[in-house]
Amino acid sequence: MVRKIQRINPVGLYDPSPNGYTHVAIAPPGATIIYVAGQGGEDEKGNLVGDFAAQLTQAFANLRVALTAAGAHPEHVVKLTTLVVDHNESKLQQLTAVVQAMWGEPAPTQTLIPVPRLALDGMLFEVDAVAVIANS
Repeated sequence: MVRKIQRINPVGLYDPSPNGYTHVAIAPPGATIIYVAGQGGEDEKGNLVGDFAAQLTQAFANLRVALTAAGAHPEHVVKLTTLVVDHNESKLQQLTAVVQAMWGEPAPTQTLIPVPRLALDGMLFEVDAVAVIANS
């Protein structure tokens, strides 16, 4: 029985690796599933940091803190949902670079949703995650 996360880019679908994600992730039986709420570009005091690039970096730093608090690491993440205000190719390239720096290969599955605004005025990016820890 396989006791680790499987990540698959099936034949018949394009290779998403250059875009920083994987098509399919399979959690092993009996795994612990961790859900992390949307993390934005707020610092520890709740203040939004700078521009899109700064908020992107802060959001993923916040995600890392949340994962650590749950006993997980980036390699345990199987699913990301990213929300981008006024999405464009430049923002996609920045997001891809941050995801590839944090995960390399294989990356988690990911859905990017362009949105007109987020919860706070000035908030430009948000990411939530599902992580899986394979119990032995």
